[in-house]
Amino acid sequence: MPAVTILPGAANAQTLPNLGDTERGELSPQVERKLGEQIMRDIRRDRDYLDDAPVTEYLNNFGNGLVAVRPEARGEAGYDYFFFAVRDPMLNAFALPGGFIGVHSALVLAAQNESELASVLAHEIGHVAQRHIARMIGQQRQDSLIPLAAAVLAALAARGSPDTSAALLMGGQGVAIQRQLNFSRDAEREADRIGLQILREAGYDTSGMIAFFSRMQTATRGYNDTAPAYLRSHPLTTERIADIQARTRDQRYRQRTDSLDFHLVRARLRVLQDTSAQGLREAVTAFETQFQQKTRPQIVSALYGKAFVAYRQGAYARAQSLLQEATAAAQGPSSPVQSALLSSLSIDVKLGAGQAAEALKEADAARQKFPLSRGLARQYADALIALGRYDEAVNYLRDQAQLYRQEPELHEQLAKAYAAQGKQALQHLALAEAYALLGSVPTAIEQLGIARRAPDASFYDQAVIDARERELKARWMEEMKEGQRER
Repeated sequence: MPAVTILPGAANAQTLPNLGDTERGELSPQVERKLGEQIMRDIRRDRDYLDDAPVTEYLNNFGNGLVAVRPEARGEAGYDYFFFAVRDPMLNAFALPGGFIGVHSALVLAAQNESELASVLAHEIGHVAQRHIARMIGQQRQDSLIPLAAAVLAALAARGSPDTSAALLMGGQGVAIQRQLNFSRDAEREADRIGLQILREAGYDTSGMIAFFSRMQTATRGYNDTAPAYLRSHPLTTERIADIQARTRDQRYRQRTDSLDFHLVRARLRVLQDTSAQGLREAVTAFETQFQQKTRPQIVSALYGKAFVAYRQGAYARAQSLLQEATAAAQGPSSPVQSALLSSLSIDVKLGAGQAAEALKEADAARQKFPLSRGLARQYADALIALGRYDEAVNYLRDQAQLYRQEPELHEQLAKAYAAQGKQALQHLALAEAYALLGSVPTAIEQLGIARRAPDASFYDQAVIDARERELKARWMEEMKEGQRER
């Protein structure tokens, strides 16, 4: 199934046609995006979805940088690509309908440089750009969209319970899965070619793909029978590796320096991949080994990783000390090195240690340095709330919610600030908006009911609640009808 693959892209630089045209009558770009959003709502509820702002921010900055060199990859609907991480020990990445691309934590850890990571993401962008999902469904319209969603969700379920995964696959799969797997072989080769074009135009080294392919080929040999069926059916073949070698043979080696954030994100993911007590101990051991490599990126990221472990353990003084060492080690000989990840962890540590005033000062400075960082913007609000400056927090968050209408986290923070002010109706109104953005429409409607019964609900609040309730109920009815039509 082209929606779930582990291979980086490779190819020549010729322009490829959009072969998805013939099936657009089956699945329009708008419907494709809507399907992706529906699947994402389920993925976000999975316990192994990594809802970590610094990781998500890095992946989106990095991934959208690749998309920027090939704007036509957004398609006629102008997809906004969204890249996210999933906690998983398997080397894998997958493209969902409509521009959603997931990356397993183990794959980022296995990538030895940003060119290798770029090769994987460029390959998945190729799947989306060529509308492989639409083409696949165009071949099997009678199978509906349900098997596709079930197959993607089974990938997540397989980690925690192979039996659950099997049940998901049985519930609506059958012949449809085999058709998807058979179709994917051509899609994989096509995504390889698109991926290589993106890599070259973005200035990444394409020679690193061969080594990464070989490592992944070796890794997949170790997967046992509990691995998802479609992963076992998509081996990293010698033929594909040879094809990429042929396409990259005449390309010059490009020296590209990895960003510091690449190394910091890998350290952060090493910790987040297993947050058990044993997992944290193993992470510290890995960082201590890494520290011995004596290169600046390895030293800085090892110190950062150990600081993150200390933060997770509540050892805030130790975390601050290690983070100060990491920040000092990161400074270049001629100019200071700035990183949103270093700033973000420092703010979290200060908030955890009860140093809200210092956290606010640092968050304010950080959001001036990194004005596009959404994570730092939300940390600034966290610091305002921690200091009890609720009016300022509410005003700030309301402005942010107007500018960034698709961020449920802003409404969750608003609800927290309203609760601290004792404004019950507004608290539950904000929670309703957060749930609506997350796709939990029934829960959002329930929150509106609570808001209506709140003793401080004004006449104006009641009018807002009534209007929003009508909108959400209409949306829920439409979603129910669509679900029945798909069955």
